[in-house]
Amino acid sequence: MTDRIYNFSPGPATLPYDILIQAAKDIVNFNDKGIGLIEMSHRSKEFIQVFDECEALLRELLSIPQNYKVLFLQGGASMQFAMVPMNLLGPGKTACYLNTGTWAKKAIKEAKLFGTVDVAFSSESTNFDRVPAPGDYMIPAEAEYLYFVSNNTIFGTQFQSMPETDKVMVCDMSSDILSRRIDVSRFGLIFAGAQKNMGPAGCTVVIIREDLLARAPENIPTMLRYKTHADKDSMFNTPPCFAIYAIGLVLKWLKNTGGLTAIEKMNQDKAALLYQAIDNSSFYKGHAQKDSRSMMNITFNLPTPDLEAKFVHEATALSLDGLKGHRSVGGCRASIYNAFPREGVEKLVHFMEEFAKHNG
Repeated sequence: MTDRIYNFSPGPATLPYDILIQAAKDIVNFNDKGIGLIEMSHRSKEFIQVFDECEALLRELLSIPQNYKVLFLQGGASMQFAMVPMNLLGPGKTACYLNTGTWAKKAIKEAKLFGTVDVAFSSESTNFDRVPAPGDYMIPAEAEYLYFVSNNTIFGTQFQSMPETDKVMVCDMSSDILSRRIDVSRFGLIFAGAQKNMGPAGCTVVIIREDLLARAPENIPTMLRYKTHADKDSMFNTPPCFAIYAIGLVLKWLKNTGGLTAIEKMNQDKAALLYQAIDNSSFYKGHAQKDSRSMMNITFNLPTPDLEAKFVHEATALSLDGLKGHRSVGGCRASIYNAFPREGVEKLVHFMEEFAKHNG
């Protein structure tokens, strides 16, 4: 077998190797049924069992209350930028958004098509290097909901604690869902693309409080209405079967790892190793302010763009792949989601120390 690289990509991201092996087998012959998983009917008893187990595991790991629906949709998290205001906003109504990066900006743009958007906070003037502290913004009394992105993949920032409000909270958790413990009951709607912490690309998980399903105006297209999918248990049309199957395998792995309490500690420890390497060196400079730093995406710069290019090139040759930063920030970005192994972080830290020694 070819040695596997350490994949620091922001997504699609590293999956546990044992899951890849199992999925490769089941694609050809699922549970020795003589048929591949991706050939099976989504209404077969075999796939219904896969689906039910996946949802049950997600509910267990996140302690999702019974008055919430779990939907497995397509269209990526980007589709949710429009579906959220379509279903929860409406003409003449106001929503409050916190602008902490590229994905929040895209969501704001879509929401403005359906109602009034109050951008209560923005860190754009400092290139999105922080998320707001509790006193940094005011939520309008008339706001239908508060929308924010819990972790900003591009800029490497993350809410260390969730906002406190009696308004409906809507959160894009695409890049940190299942990485730490959260109280789902505080949210009206959570959504997340699967391809970072849950599985392969192709599925978006939506967790929505049941009372919000009735908010949608009558003129929303059928496929873009949350209630359509909730009423049919995500089977209104053919769901992303393989992605759901793979998510189920990842959730089993996460449960066997010790659940969210254990994985949160692992993620904290991995991130601390990298941030210590950055802070202990004058050669590297972190992008995010320290009280806004992400556990999932660590962003940093070197003294010059040329050195950054050299760093990425030499790291790639050592099987440390996907470290080039987004063009909005430049520099480097190490994405270390749940399944990323600690030894990969340790190897990166050692490389950083050696590179600084020879190029500083």
